[in-house]
Amino acid sequence: MPEELMFRPVDELATLVRSGELSARELVAHSLDRIEELDTKLGAFMEVDREGALATADAIRPGDERPFAGVPIAIKNNRAVEGLRLTHGCKLLRDFVAPYDHSAVRRLRAAGFVIVGTTKTPEYGILPVTEPLEYGPARNPWNPSLTPGGSSGGSAAAVASGMVPLAHGNDGGGSLRIPGACTGLVGLKAARHRVSTAPDLGASSLVIDGVLTRTVAETASLLDLLAGYETGDAAWLSLPAESFAVTASKPPRGLRIAFTTSPPLATAHIDPLCAEAVPRACAIAESLGHSVEEFDPPWGDEQLVDMFLDYFAVGVALGMRFSAINTGRVAPMRDEVERMSWAIWLRANQIDAVSYQLIETQLQARMRALVASLAPYDALITPALAQRPLPLGSLDTSAADGWGTFRRSGDFTPFTAVFNLSGLPALSLPLFEGEDGLPLAVQVAGRPAGEGQLLALAAALEAAAPPRTLRPQIS
Repeated sequence: MPEELMFRPVDELATLVRSGELSARELVAHSLDRIEELDTKLGAFMEVDREGALATADAIRPGDERPFAGVPIAIKNNRAVEGLRLTHGCKLLRDFVAPYDHSAVRRLRAAGFVIVGTTKTPEYGILPVTEPLEYGPARNPWNPSLTPGGSSGGSAAAVASGMVPLAHGNDGGGSLRIPGACTGLVGLKAARHRVSTAPDLGASSLVIDGVLTRTVAETASLLDLLAGYETGDAAWLSLPAESFAVTASKPPRGLRIAFTTSPPLATAHIDPLCAEAVPRACAIAESLGHSVEEFDPPWGDEQLVDMFLDYFAVGVALGMRFSAINTGRVAPMRDEVERMSWAIWLRANQIDAVSYQLIETQLQARMRALVASLAPYDALITPALAQRPLPLGSLDTSAADGWGTFRRSGDFTPFTAVFNLSGLPALSLPLFEGEDGLPLAVQVAGRPAGEGQLLALAAALEAAAPPRTLRPQIS
């Protein structure tokens, strides 16, 4: 079976299965064989469910009308997949088996996707690299000495190398966009509350689930699948009248686009290649008839950074507490988590409820000012990353100063978290090839609840960009 199969669009793969030209078992077995061949070099997977995936595939017949029947997919190992281990990348949950499916997993199954396994995440999804001490690092298929990003780095490595045609992930501070930029994939963080967090949370102000794909069109189709209300949701967005896939297929006209290379983290150094991608993307936008102008964003002070870190820390501590409860206790023990995670746990436990509410209120006020300043524009283009993909080991979670490691990680990815805080949709868009032989992406952010227009612009930029000819070293 040709190696190129896992690099074909997911709708084409589904058509092959539906028509009977290729059986679901053949397609899934091909994915599993590539995982067996490549994952020893990349470490993308936490667990591979060969037996379960083949059994699911065997039940799919030609003519199956589900939109993605027979197409293999991997799930990030911080979402429950019934019958598979749910570790969150930590030692504490090494043997915990999920007794249910997360709502995103259930929707993917209902659409006919076949889950071949789960992918690595850094412990509790904290870092923009994927190197859990308990399970070993995930590596970048473009250069295995580099990170594939995080925290959905295992999923990114699996897709970029062609082990699966797409994979699930989520984004609480850039965790889809960062690995997308590191590995040459599209990673969309949809607008806040667009995708349900059921049944684990009533709502999340930061985290939203999504996918890593090769094209904007695939990302739009999967957003149509994942978006929407789940029973009991505390907050949600109504679906647009037109599907995201249809809107994304219509090139927008005459947009007003802002750009900046000024990072929200004032101390972050921007690599020239990362900065260079912005004017190149803007030139493509202008060639398509859009107006482009520089924007001076209301960010870049240390107080905003400190508030975000404390706010994020409380979310991590909540996840650690849930982990302990799942093992029959009320709190984690020091030797069950990495040193950095323990430092975050201690920091979060010093923040009382009133202080936490004050942080949240202050962040909301700051983000209202940001959204208001962006109101005249249809989109904002920034660098996707401040630095090229980091060498493995650059962020050491066992270092003595765990909080310092956590804080320093923002120098790599200063442009992403602000869009989790503001709730605006944003995606990483790999438009170019860098002089270093790695993919080169920009980040494009859209209007509130404006994923349709954002995807349409991204698709037009993607179509007009120079052809990308390079392939990952390990694929």
